[in-house]
Amino acid sequence: MNNALLYVVTVLIWGTTWFAIEFQLGSVAPEVSIVYRYAGASMLLFAWSRYRGLNMRFRLQDHARFLLLGVLLFGVNYILAYRAQIYISSALTAIAFSTMVWMNIINARIFFGVRAGRRVLFGALLGVVGIFTLFAPQVSEFSLTDAVFYGSVLAVGGAVLASFGNMVSQAAQRRDLPVIQSNAWGMLYGAIITAAIAANEGYSFSFDWSVAYVTSLAYLTLFGSIFAFGAYLTLLGRIGAHKAGYAMVMFPVVALTISVVFEGLQIDAPLIVGTLLVLSGNLFVLKSERPRRKPRITGVMQQAT
Repeated sequence: MNNALLYVVTVLIWGTTWFAIEFQLGSVAPEVSIVYRYAGASMLLFAWSRYRGLNMRFRLQDHARFLLLGVLLFGVNYILAYRAQIYISSALTAIAFSTMVWMNIINARIFFGVRAGRRVLFGALLGVVGIFTLFAPQVSEFSLTDAVFYGSVLAVGGAVLASFGNMVSQAAQRRDLPVIQSNAWGMLYGAIITAAIAANEGYSFSFDWSVAYVTSLAYLTLFGSIFAFGAYLTLLGRIGAHKAGYAMVMFPVVALTISVVFEGLQIDAPLIVGTLLVLSGNLFVLKSERPRRKPRITGVMQQAT
């Protein structure tokens, strides 16, 4: 699958998961829903790997990387994101996670010595400004209370962890660890860690058998976890986290489009201008020159590898 198709798959699927997650927030604790989601995704990936005869045996140090993936990309970051929306709107959460494009640029520079070109930096700036423009009407209505501040910290914390997870995945792929098997183990570890956290917090492992909950869980498991993460992390390994991270700016645009179609969101000037800014930034990021790289991997990631 070429890079353009991987990017489109990532953006379209993750853009629709915002809508699906709304049906997960109810009688089942968010942590427990996350466990169901990634336990199911890991089992499907293990079954697929067995069917295809893929190697599932790895060294202990490789499992340490899979464990990091589980914590950073399939576990704690999602707990923070789900919990953040208890205190703040989805608009603020989207803005917080859109900053991942900058986090990835900075982390790629620190851990891999990748210098983003001017076009990437300008495109990222356009994208974040576009996200602020898109959600300006909602953001202007909130007041900075303790709850809003706490929720914002949770959301940014989730974005930070996810960005570090991107770095772990890129480092793993540089050591030729395959994406499918890495995701299978990472999602398994993420589900186990999240289950331990949920149990420690005293949450009941109940299940909602309603059509809305089961359908949204199935969609998030198969498409939001297996297909989207497979596409995104493959893309990340090919073009680098500093470019692939722009998907975090693009998918809120898809989410808003879904809201226009299914929730009656009105098309107004901020929506049009913000979307144009994000799309323009997308062109700058993905059509930019190849990044310059230092001769060797530096810093913490060098020690990890």
